[in-house]
Amino acid sequence: MKIAFHGAARTVTGSKHLITLKNNTQILLDCGLFQGMGRVTDKLNDYFGFDATKVTYLVLSHAHIDHCGLLPKLVADGFSGTIFCTSATMDLARILMMDSAKIQMQDAEFSNRHIREGEEMEEALYTDQDVNKTLSQMKIVEYEEDFEIDQYITLRFTDAGHILGSAAVHLTIREDNQSIRITFSGDVGRYGDLLLKSPQQFDQADYIILESTYGDSLHKDLDPIEELLLDVINQTCKIKKGKVVIPAFAVGRTQELLYALNGLELKGKLPDVSYYVDSPLSSKATEILKNHPEVYNNGVKEVLKVDHDIFAFKGLRFIESVEESKALNQDPRPCVIISSSGMAEAGRVRHHIRNNISNHKNTILMVGYCEPNSLGGQLIAGKKVVEIFRDEYDVKAEVQSIKSMSAHGDYEDLLHFLSCQNPAQVKQVFLVHGEYDVQQNFAARLKEAGFKHVAIPEYHQEFELE
Repeated sequence: MKIAFHGAARTVTGSKHLITLKNNTQILLDCGLFQGMGRVTDKLNDYFGFDATKVTYLVLSHAHIDHCGLLPKLVADGFSGTIFCTSATMDLARILMMDSAKIQMQDAEFSNRHIREGEEMEEALYTDQDVNKTLSQMKIVEYEEDFEIDQYITLRFTDAGHILGSAAVHLTIREDNQSIRITFSGDVGRYGDLLLKSPQQFDQADYIILESTYGDSLHKDLDPIEELLLDVINQTCKIKKGKVVIPAFAVGRTQELLYALNGLELKGKLPDVSYYVDSPLSSKATEILKNHPEVYNNGVKEVLKVDHDIFAFKGLRFIESVEESKALNQDPRPCVIISSSGMAEAGRVRHHIRNNISNHKNTILMVGYCEPNSLGGQLIAGKKVVEIFRDEYDVKAEVQSIKSMSAHGDYEDLLHFLSCQNPAQVKQVFLVHGEYDVQQNFAARLKEAGFKHVAIPEYHQEFELE
């Protein structure tokens, strides 16, 4: 049995991990879009590193676009097998993949209208027809169900606590008269998350593929999210009379922001300005989350006793049409605009940043991890000039970051996630979904915790599993 890492290898996006059995059965864990990798992003998304037609099964850990965003291309390139995921992941993946196809087509059209002599025309990676075909190949497997994929492979999902529907993937593979247990963490959420339950424990594994996004960071002892939001909005909207633009992932981060702002209203502290969620996808995702109250933690359930809608408050408006979105940039009044994507790599938020970044009255507020080469990553790093839609813009707006707003666990959360394991029985831990220097630091922590064999795979690197 072999495993190869065709994405999220020494970087945080493009999740693709391919297991190949001796009988040539291939199991692909996730098929995510690379995001924010600079000029090589398109090339990375064009090349899988494996033959899509030879993949037998696909297991999807959750619906974030860096985990599901290339599924339609995989299908378009010839993958005809079943895609296994949780019920909520299917609900979210449907709207995220459709939105991704739409954004790609719109961005390609916008860029081609402004193409310069000698430059190649841009094309979308896939269409909405490809998305529909992908959805027809998806099959729901519920949490804690031992599902027999075939006579050699059993699948089990446990709640990863990252976003609605997110799962850690546990495979039991029977080969050469022995069973090999492989766990893929997907993305691990936080213990004590603002909205969701904590990650579940899981059975002993032989091999663990573990995300490491915040493998050298601690989120604790940071200021409360509500107070940080309050300070930014007051300083920008009330004092400077400017706008706050918040790039936020449509799934997870946007709902956390709305919940925190709703909390300010419940306390009588919410500033009296207009709040816009400019992302039809975010609106749909919020409704899906409302339809799955079973995922809420006990704190949220207590709030629901006094407030039936925890994502709504005075002054909030969801923007749907492109015309309404454009109108926000013509309106000089102070306001807060929440728009996807979280790394500011696509969608309407890039237009809002482009229109507001060169005005010192405004604030660009980052609320989660950004790949260093992404627009969001460049802003966090303090770049004074950035390129947006092939034009350069001076960064005169204030750039701030709320580091505690992450759906990813820190290194203590990740170690807690592994605390149900006997390190002596784990043959190998593979670290994925992290920057290489972060992974090296986290690997040292894992070894101190007793996990003696820790590998940090390179892009396309393959390993033999005993």
